[in-house]
Amino acid sequence: MKGYRISVLRHGLTEANEKGIYIGSTDMPLSAKGASELAAKMDEYDYPTVHRVYSSPLKRCTETADILFPCTELCVVDDLRELDLGVFENKSVDELLNNDEYKAWLRGGKDTRPPNGESLEEMTARTYKALHSIIMDMMESGLTHCAMITHAGIISNMLSCFGLPKYDPKQLNADFGMGFDIIVTAQMWLNSQAFEILGYCPYDRIVEDDDY
Repeated sequence: MKGYRISVLRHGLTEANEKGIYIGSTDMPLSAKGASELAAKMDEYDYPTVHRVYSSPLKRCTETADILFPCTELCVVDDLRELDLGVFENKSVDELLNNDEYKAWLRGGKDTRPPNGESLEEMTARTYKALHSIIMDMMESGLTHCAMITHAGIISNMLSCFGLPKYDPKQLNADFGMGFDIIVTAQMWLNSQAFEILGYCPYDRIVEDDDY
């Protein structure tokens, strides 16, 4: 049975990431350090050759796609954007520690929203929509290996909710420019809305004798 492989990768570093600031749906580009780190990782690791790149619309993701896959078709998928943190956007944890609304949000469940933001439940629903549209597009186009550039929250949520075997979301944290390979068949997705988690991506370079 035909399998469809997706390399799910986190965007590169931004200035907000460097400063420990929540940006969520805020559209911030890569920092100079983030761009240079991605270029260095391309020398250190083997990134896959893919047929198409699906990306969050936020600049930090589309810029990551341009660096990692410069010659590959880019398809922007709006529902791959990060969780909207509402009034907590552009604030650091230190700024929010004594905020009662922030404390209530941390204590709340998947249906709890930050003020003017979105809940994990709502994010999961649109993550499913994004994933379904990507898988259907790959199947209709006959694309057997594509990449997805998105956000840490989307990756851990997506893999913990729809991936097999089951992992705690904390085990599915992706570093900048890194992520996981997943594979799905038409039967697996249409019958169970699930995919298989294969392992980490990008891949460790195989050192040849000539490299010494």
